[in-house]
Amino acid sequence: MQGYPASVRADEVARFDRLAERWWDPTGPMAPLHAMNPLRVGWIDRRIAPGSDILDIGCGAGLAAEALAGLGHDVLGLDAAPAPIAAARAHGAGLGLRLEYRVGAAEDLVREGRRFAVVTALEVIEHVADPAGFLRLLAALLEPGGRVFVSTLNRTARSLLVAKLGAEYVLRLLPVGTHAWGQFVTPAELRGDAGRAGLMLAATAGMSFGAVDRTWRESRDLSVNYIAMLTQRAAGGRMPGGPASD
Repeated sequence: MQGYPASVRADEVARFDRLAERWWDPTGPMAPLHAMNPLRVGWIDRRIAPGSDILDIGCGAGLAAEALAGLGHDVLGLDAAPAPIAAARAHGAGLGLRLEYRVGAAEDLVREGRRFAVVTALEVIEHVADPAGFLRLLAALLEPGGRVFVSTLNRTARSLLVAKLGAEYVLRLLPVGTHAWGQFVTPAELRGDAGRAGLMLAATAGMSFGAVDRTWRESRDLSVNYIAMLTQRAAGGRMPGGPASD
C-alpha cells in the first residue's frame, strides 16, 4: 500500500501457525502469555470506555481478544496466521461474546477505511517488518480521540538475559527463537516513532514477573516487559489528557 510498508513477516506467520494447536494450553508454549494476560487486559480496560470498539492486531488465538470481549467490549481480532485464527474461532464459539476474527494484516483494514476507538497490538511490534511503519498503520486505524495500546519488550542488557537467554534457553518458558533481541523496542524508540505517526506516549507501565509466585504485576520497571498507551496528538502538539507515564 502506498505510504505504508507491509507489516507482516512470512517467517513469523509460519512460526506462530505451528503453535496454534497448543495456544490455549496454559502449560504449553504460550504459558507466559496466559500468565500475563490478566495484567495487560486489566490495564487496558481501566483506560477505555465501557463497550469500546476494539481492534486487536496480531491477536493470535485470541487470548486478549476473548478476554476483552468478556469485559463487554466489541472486539475484532486480526492476525495474518490462519491456524491461530481458526483456534481462536473454535475457542470462542458459543460464548455469546461480541467477538469476531479475521485473517489479514493491518494494512488491509486501512485500505478499507476502517476505524476503531481502540487499537491493541500486544507482543506484536517486536515481530513486524517495520516498527515505525506499523505505528503509522495503527494511527491510521484510529477514530478521532482513539487510543492505541502496545505491549512489548525493551532492548536492554537485562532483557537479553531474562527475556531471551533465560526464558528461551534456560527456563524453556518459550520456544527457542520466539524473539530476536535486536528487534526489541525501547520506550524512547516507541515515543519517537509514535510521534512521527501523529501519536503521543500518554502512559507506560512495567510488567514484572515474580519468580517465587510466578505471577505478573504492574511496576515502574520498564527494563524488560512494558505496556504503553498512545493517544492522538492534539492541535499545537499538546497531549489530550494524561501524564507521560503512570
